[in-house]
Amino acid sequence: MTEALLVQENGNAIAFSYDDLLRYNGMEAPGGVAHAFKVMERAFPLLDPGQPVERREVSIVTPFPGPGARDAFEMVTRAVLENRYTVDPTLKRAERGDLLQRYVFTLTYRERSVTLIIREGFVVREFIELARKGEWTSAEAERLAVLKQEMADRLLAKPATEVYDVDTAS
Repeated sequence: MTEALLVQENGNAIAFSYDDLLRYNGMEAPGGVAHAFKVMERAFPLLDPGQPVERREVSIVTPFPGPGARDAFEMVTRAVLENRYTVDPTLKRAERGDLLQRYVFTLTYRERSVTLIIREGFVVREFIELARKGEWTSAEAERLAVLKQEMADRLLAKPATEVYDVDTAS
């Protein structure tokens, strides 16, 4: 795993660790934060090989509505507050099934765009079913917290190239 995401702001390097992003999120969505971390870890070198991207020039479009991912993208790119972050449910990939259909992220930087889709094996059915339930008993809320952390652990244990594929069809 990359120790930190490296970006620039006006030519000054800024590094963000997963723990930085998780603290910004309030520790509520470790799985979503981990997804965004892996997406940026995978996408940034493709968007500007050889140097860190200018953080305020990155745009993100996704059908993924999770607050952990939103917070992580905001901390690193400032895209939410600057209206370069869009959640568009129509972009989900129904053909990928209900487990994977929302894990699609298109990042654009200057003249380049890359669309990433999650590989199988990182999102489990129990998590999706429980997360979408909306109202939980205390036992369900505890279980959901465990499932979020387990997903984050699965994601962070692998290099980004083994978690997210580049969608060459888009």
